[in-house]
Amino acid sequence: MRQKNFYTLFLVITIFFVSALPVKNTFSDKYEKVRQRMVRDQVVARGIKNQKVIQAMLNVPRHLFVPTNYERMAYEDRPLPIGAGQTISQPYIVALMTETLELNKNMKVLEIGTGSGYQSAILAEIVNEVYTIEIIESLGKKAKKLLSGLGYDNVHVKIGDGYKGWPAKAPFDAIIVTCAPTDIPQPLKKQLKEGGRMIIPVGGSIVQELALLEKKAGTLKKKVVAPVRFVPMVRKDGKQY
Repeated sequence: MRQKNFYTLFLVITIFFVSALPVKNTFSDKYEKVRQRMVRDQVVARGIKNQKVIQAMLNVPRHLFVPTNYERMAYEDRPLPIGAGQTISQPYIVALMTETLELNKNMKVLEIGTGSGYQSAILAEIVNEVYTIEIIESLGKKAKKLLSGLGYDNVHVKIGDGYKGWPAKAPFDAIIVTCAPTDIPQPLKKQLKEGGRMIIPVGGSIVQELALLEKKAGTLKKKVVAPVRFVPMVRKDGKQY
């Protein structure tokens, strides 16, 4: 009972703290209050505690990363289509995956599946360098332009096959994968730094598990975080890995 009361008190204090946090956007933002409610109700209320993640979710204008006709839905508790059969993950999943990596400013992170660029922007708010790969050229180019326009100069976008990773920039302190292979790609295992963390959805097209991998003494230790459903990781020919 004492532990439950402590958590309730922590939640109340954190929600109050979120409402008081400044939003560091340099443009007029009509969705600022909506974004604060999103973070309060969908992120903090579900147990996200890392203040860097919370601040990043407050800072990034999610509505700019969805098609115009979905702009008003950008802060709702659900994924949204972004074109080419791809989606932007629901806010809580973005926050959960980011928090699980235990990121800090000095890190270099590899992201597989740039998509709209939203997760890239969240990472860029926290870490030093983000290297992100998108296999769909139209999405990759659009994300690169948007991220550059918003001033995320520490995000490097590459059009290519994410299964192979980015060996020229390895090793990485952390790897985040936003599309689901049936098995964990061997190249990504190799490109993860000793002591590093990888968060990745793994499984078929219907049921997947969100797995956290930690590299210790060259061996990956696996922990299942949650059941999830992501778009599949695919080859250039569209077949799933």
